[in-house]
Amino acid sequence: MAETRSVVITGASRGLGLASAALLYERGWQVIGAMRSVDAGMQRLREVTGAEDGDPRLIGVPLDLTDAASVAAAAKSIEEAVGAPYGLVHNAGIAPVATVEETPMSVWEQTFATSIFGPVALTKALLPGMRKAGRGRIVLLSSAAGVRGMPVTATYSAVKGALERWGESMAGEVASFGIGVTILVTGTYDTEIITESGGIHIRDFNGPYAPHHSTMDKRGLHALTLRIAKPPEKFAVSLAKALDDSSPFARRAVGIDARMLLIANRLLPSVGMHHMTRLMMGIPRFGALRGSPAAAMGAPDPQTQESENHG
Repeated sequence: MAETRSVVITGASRGLGLASAALLYERGWQVIGAMRSVDAGMQRLREVTGAEDGDPRLIGVPLDLTDAASVAAAAKSIEEAVGAPYGLVHNAGIAPVATVEETPMSVWEQTFATSIFGPVALTKALLPGMRKAGRGRIVLLSSAAGVRGMPVTATYSAVKGALERWGESMAGEVASFGIGVTILVTGTYDTEIITESGGIHIRDFNGPYAPHHSTMDKRGLHALTLRIAKPPEKFAVSLAKALDDSSPFARRAVGIDARMLLIANRLLPSVGMHHMTRLMMGIPRFGALRGSPAAAMGAPDPQTQESENHG
C-alpha cells in the first residue's frame, strides 16, 4: 500500500490555498492547513471536502507568518502531527495596491514578513526533518508581478521578485538531499486578493499620483482583471502536478496571462516593456506632470492612509 503523503499549505483558509487543500485532500493527501484563523478556515475546508471533524487527513495549524513565536509553534505542531512533510506550499501573502510614495513602511514590512521572512523561518524549521527523510518538494507561489515590476504594486512586485531569487538559491542547496523546489508564476485567479475588499488598497485619489489612479480606473483595468480571472480550482490542478514533479528545480507559469508575460519579458527589451506597460495602464508620459499642481504637492500621509485601510 502506497504511503500517504503529507503537504503543508499556508494561507489555506481561502482562495488558491483553500482550493488546493481541497483538491489534494480529495486525491488522498494528508493536508495540513496553516492559517491565522484556523477555526474558520477548517470549517470552510470541511464544508468543501466533506471531511469529518477530527479527520487525521485534514489538520489545521495556527500560523501568523509575521510572528516568530507563531512560526516556531506551527513548525513544532506540524512535526508532531506528520513528522517531516513531503510537500511545503508557501501560498500565504498580501497584495498592497499603491505607489511607492503612498505605501507606509509598516505595509512594506508586513508584506515582506508575510511572504519572505515568515516563510523562510518556517522552511528553516522544517528542513532538517525533510533532509533526514531524503525527499520532499517546496513550492513557492510567485506571480506576474515577480516577473516584471508593475506600477502601483511595487511592494507586491518586490516581494515576489525576492521570493523567486530565494527559491532559485535554495534549490541549488537542497537538491543533493532529494528535495526539489518549484516556483509557480501564477496568472490571474478569481480570489479575494484581486478585489477591493480583499487587498490592501491605499491609493490616494487626492494626492500627487491621482492622475495615474484615475486614468487606470478609466481604462477599466480592475474590471478587465476580473473578466480574465480563472477559478482557483484550475490553479489547484497545476499545484498538484508541481508536487509530483521529480526535477530538482522548476519555474512554471500557471495561466495564459502569466505565460504571455514570460514570453514578452524574454523577447522585448526593458525599455519596450516599460513603454508597453505605461500605454496599457494610461500612465502620463515621461515628464508630462513636470511643473503641474500634482508635482508641487507634499508627500501623502502614511499614518492616515494606513488607519483608513485597516479600519
